[in-house]
Amino acid sequence: MNNKQIKPNRRKKENTRSGQKSQNGRNGRGGAAGRGRSYPGRETRPAAKRPAARPQARREEPEREPDPNLLIGRNPVLEALKSGRTIDKITILKDPEGSLKMIAAKARDARIPVHYAERIALDRISGGLNHQGVIANVPSYDYAEVEDILALAAERGEDPFIVILDNIEDPHNLGAIMRSAECAGAHGIIIPSRRSAGITETVVKASAGAVEYIPCAKVTNIAAIVDELKEKGIWIAACDMDGEEYTKADISGPIAIVIGSEGFGISRLVKEKCDLVVSLPLKGKINSLNASNAAAVLMYEVRRQRDERLV
Repeated sequence: MNNKQIKPNRRKKENTRSGQKSQNGRNGRGGAAGRGRSYPGRETRPAAKRPAARPQARREEPEREPDPNLLIGRNPVLEALKSGRTIDKITILKDPEGSLKMIAAKARDARIPVHYAERIALDRISGGLNHQGVIANVPSYDYAEVEDILALAAERGEDPFIVILDNIEDPHNLGAIMRSAECAGAHGIIIPSRRSAGITETVVKASAGAVEYIPCAKVTNIAAIVDELKEKGIWIAACDMDGEEYTKADISGPIAIVIGSEGFGISRLVKEKCDLVVSLPLKGKINSLNASNAAAVLMYEVRRQRDERLV
């Protein structure tokens, strides 16, 4: 017989321990292997739910105030050049093409300094707005006087045609009204100095360059200006819902039409001072028009009646 000592067979015992470990997990309790299993006579505990992540409040970036000393985009800059407006400097995209070359040539002819810059520099100057490769530095808008508007009408040999805006606060509406007024042959715009949009880069762009051709006067008191215009023989027509249908009113002579604010319409005092109130018929389910749309319709009715009177 071999004198070599035979080691006892421990496989069964090791298997028993291994089985106990697999049931109870690491060190006999819990563990990854034992999670979520059900055993006779043992109640399983449901997995704890993590609390839902609280949504973070979204920070809204404040809207950038337009710089009144910048003209941004090809059309506003080109119209400023055509009208002869004072321009301090024009910055154009390096290696310009197309209409940018024409703008550069017109600027040089007018002896306006032209600087060339990379697109990233133009992005920074414009504050992220769509500059289309050109930005002009201009002095602050030069508001006209009411007398300048009347003088322009006299120069053209026409009855005064004025648009009075009673607290229009949306610059896009102001720009659109100035565009329609210029196209319809109005002689000027009157706006209040407070609680109203002023001439900014947004207005210039919305007007498609019309601000370079139609004077805009800023006054402290709209009601007082209405009285002054009436003394000069100009009729004042308020555009409101409770008036005579606009096509039936005689607005072919010396006229100033009053357009109210987007939310509150024409102020009570100004409306009381008007000679007549005209309205646009509304056949749909919406009970009002955008201020710029109403102004455009009424201005072209003035234009139509004047043209028919001249025939």
